[in-house]
Amino acid sequence: MATFKHISSKNADYGAAEKYLTFAHDEVSMKPTLDENGRLIRRENFRIATIGCGDEDFAIACMRANLRYGKNQKHEDVKSHHYIISFDPRDSTDNELTVDKAQQLGEEFCKTHFRGHQAIVCTHPDGHNHSGNIHVHIVINSLRTEEVPLLPYMDRPADTKAGCKHRCTDAAMEYFKSEVMEMCHRENLYQINLLHGSANRVTEREYWAQKKGQAALDERNAEITAAGLTPRTTKFETDKEKLRQTLRAVLDTSTTFEQFSTLLLRQGITVKESRGRLSYLTPDRTKPITARKLGDDFDRAAVLARLEQNAHRVVEERAAALKADKNAPKRSVMERLHEKQTAVKNDGIQRTVDIAAKRAEGKGVGYERWVKVHNLKQMAKAYATYEQYGFSSKDELDSAVATSQASMQKSYAESKAFDPKIAEQKTLQDWILKYVKTKEVCKGINAIKKEKDRTAYRQKHEADFIIYESARRYFDSHGIKKLPTNAAIRAEIQRLIAEKNAAYNAYHEQKSRHKELSTIQHNLAELHGEPTPDKSKKQEHTI
Repeated sequence: MATFKHISSKNADYGAAEKYLTFAHDEVSMKPTLDENGRLIRRENFRIATIGCGDEDFAIACMRANLRYGKNQKHEDVKSHHYIISFDPRDSTDNELTVDKAQQLGEEFCKTHFRGHQAIVCTHPDGHNHSGNIHVHIVINSLRTEEVPLLPYMDRPADTKAGCKHRCTDAAMEYFKSEVMEMCHRENLYQINLLHGSANRVTEREYWAQKKGQAALDERNAEITAAGLTPRTTKFETDKEKLRQTLRAVLDTSTTFEQFSTLLLRQGITVKESRGRLSYLTPDRTKPITARKLGDDFDRAAVLARLEQNAHRVVEERAAALKADKNAPKRSVMERLHEKQTAVKNDGIQRTVDIAAKRAEGKGVGYERWVKVHNLKQMAKAYATYEQYGFSSKDELDSAVATSQASMQKSYAESKAFDPKIAEQKTLQDWILKYVKTKEVCKGINAIKKEKDRTAYRQKHEADFIIYESARRYFDSHGIKKLPTNAAIRAEIQRLIAEKNAAYNAYHEQKSRHKELSTIQHNLAELHGEPTPDKSKKQEHTI
């Protein structure tokens, strides 16, 4: 899933941003990586472009604009804003996302949402954690050099004027996240709902603290291992992560808030509540950690909901225990352990490989030997999963495949049904913005008495009158008598995107289900020497 992150910078050296994007850096120390001659090492396979800089370098264009408007001259001024769009690693293999495609999407996003700002857009093929996630960096000068239209997240006149600075507010982040989600839906990329909170919220500072702590721990463990000993701890955990684990453990066993607070207090953690918000004070701190910095699972509403669920579960378990047959034979511990060990795990079923086709491609004997073993394993997995699902015949499996395909197509259609609704709301939003921007100018003609002056005024502001009258015609054609507020439209767009996101996630679940059943169907056909569904379809097309 794509994620969206923002970092503000007070560094007056605009060239440092381009240097970081184009040359290799150690992601822990943030120092540039040098070769044996002490020279900088250029990154591999990246794309970079500047926007709004003309023929000048990004740093020079930014400094020239700052001097022209007299902004960003103080040390405490925010000089630039750094936005990062990170795509899901699976998008490169499943959805054919390339570095060039990501760069194109990043440039379109920048031109649409950061108009009037000098910007540099750079795409890297992999993250510092080597997960294979393609990500786009967008660095903009905080100063705006030209007047721009009023965008949905803007709430001040200065947000559109040249010579004023960009503000990354909560409303702006909500808007940007919704636009990232919409972009991923449009391009058929993996995506989650960014507008909802995160169960575990890891800040940038905590992330790097974990990285540096893990590196130091690995170094110590290497010395211990070299001495012939076994390290006691191999995974470094931050204080916040330890607190999260403690809170989850206590939440699993508590049924009331009093019990929750008491059990935490026994471990030295004090629960504080202020203005309906929870915070947690550990023994080694003087300032409590707010639930917002830990994750949404630890705020007041989530904690109370979890405690209520636990209370209901305890009541249901006791009622079920009373109804259970006390004389029923109980399985021994060894029997339960054997059942767990022999249970078939439904993971990683892959399609069998066509040996003849691979042989025709020029694959060698070693590859053919591996394919035979691979095919046997996948056939065995398919048969075991077939039995686990409870299918009793081939017809039942074929029916399940057809049903899953119909469900997948239905969920896909449901997710796409939101596109025209979202487009309609965005079109309405655009016309309202145009109407509001030209309304005062066009109404100014009412104060002019002479017809000659009115004609001259209209000719002078002809473009505004055309836009204003077009907006009025749009409202009349759609039966809009009272214009909705910008906040109401933005809320409606976010609601539609959230619903589309849920439908899109449901589609991916149905798609995974259909892929699994199709693989079972294909592998079992290979096992019994029958023509696979793919081969039979191909034959039908060629007849």
